Amino acid sequence: MTDNSLLPFDLPAVAGRKLTVDFDGGRLSSDAGLLLLREADRQLGICDRIAEAMRDTRDPDRIAHTAVDLVRTRAFAIACGYEDGNDLGTLRHDPLLKIATGRAPDSGAPLASQPTISRLENAPSFRAVARMTFALIDQFCASFAKPPRAITLDVDDTLDEVHGCQQLSFWNAHYDCRCFLPIQVWHVETGLPVCVLLRKGKTPSGTEVRMLARHLVKRIRRHWPRTRITLRGDSHYGRKELMVWCEDNSVDYIFGLAGNDVLAALCRAATDALCVRRVVEGVERLRRCISLRYAAKSWKRPRRVIARMEATALGLDIRYVVTSLDGGPRYLYDVVYCQRGEAENLIKQLKCQLACDRTSCSSPLANQVRLVLHTAAYWLLWQVRSAIPKTSPLARCELGTLRLKLVKIAARVVERARRIRVHLPASCPLEPLFRSVAGALMPAGP
Repeated sequence: MTDNSLLPFDLPAVAGRKLTVDFDGGRLSSDAGLLLLREADRQLGICDRIAEAMRDTRDPDRIAHTAVDLVRTRAFAIACGYEDGNDLGTLRHDPLLKIATGRAPDSGAPLASQPTISRLENAPSFRAVARMTFALIDQFCASFAKPPRAITLDVDDTLDEVHGCQQLSFWNAHYDCRCFLPIQVWHVETGLPVCVLLRKGKTPSGTEVRMLARHLVKRIRRHWPRTRITLRGDSHYGRKELMVWCEDNSVDYIFGLAGNDVLAALCRAATDALCVRRVVEGVERLRRCISLRYAAKSWKRPRRVIARMEATALGLDIRYVVTSLDGGPRYLYDVVYCQRGEAENLIKQLKCQLACDRTSCSSPLANQVRLVLHTAAYWLLWQVRSAIPKTSPLARCELGTLRLKLVKIAARVVERARRIRVHLPASCPLEPLFRSVAGALMPAGP
């Protein structure tokens, strides 16, 4: 192997001794946590599931990198913080990344280069991309030991600003930029992503959200035919087309609802009484939830609407939700609906800590592949975190913190004829936790 080591250089002296820095420390990697990510993927099988959905049609005798190797390489790199495919130009020689994908650190062939990764993202057809997206739903269902009695799924879209003229990108006046608005579906109780879907940068229409719900619920019911499903979202999803479909297909819902003069008139007696009571009692804030029946002009039937009224010294604030659920109005608003705020935090983790908005390909299919791969990286880190003992402060940490503490650890890799040894720093502050997580992720058996 050609020696490309850089020349040493000097820094200011320490304790009267000359300080010299070189790059001759041996076969080192800055991502020892790849060992944990490898075991997480062995447990989950998510990279195999996504690669199988792609249905690689290349001649096996004429390729150097299988589809599953390419998916693993890209997902592992994203989980380590290398969200740009250009990083693979150097990472393809990283000893621990090679080990994580099943190759020997020294004698094994280099991993895929950046052009090969780009071809991976642009190769799948529309049907293959759809299968990859459905594979995420299958992965979510497979994560449960048995079908749950009921699940609540949060549906929301998020800003994905673009800096070019990619297909599907629109100018959005609300965000004052050209963007995508991909839809993400989450299961808040477990913190797991269910589905991600790239879409144009405008508010989704009723027909669009109905189509998403139809495919989503159909796929879930292939695994769990008897599970009760509730969809939850803001007013973007409180569309008549979606509510009618949910009612016709035994799916519950609770969506935000935009206010209007009719709703304000229906609540006027209650709001006046609340404002008077706040003044009489002399309190800073007073809150009340009421239930009423309301039918918009475009609705064919009245539906249950919950009005949350809050009177303060600054004035009156009213929020509305429309729902098919039974229960007290305060419980439905404060406990059921407001929990959707946690989904927004999960979206921020995927977006800010795993850079799922790195959708700079010209093709929307390639950008959807990127969304799937970034979501796969989220799954890997989530599985590592789930192996942390519940008594540890890191058991509920954000994924960026998890990466900093357990993934970004230096390691020296030595390959010999019969053994590959990975030397971690003796000063590693989380050595007991690293050992514990590795043991928890190991497969059961002799």
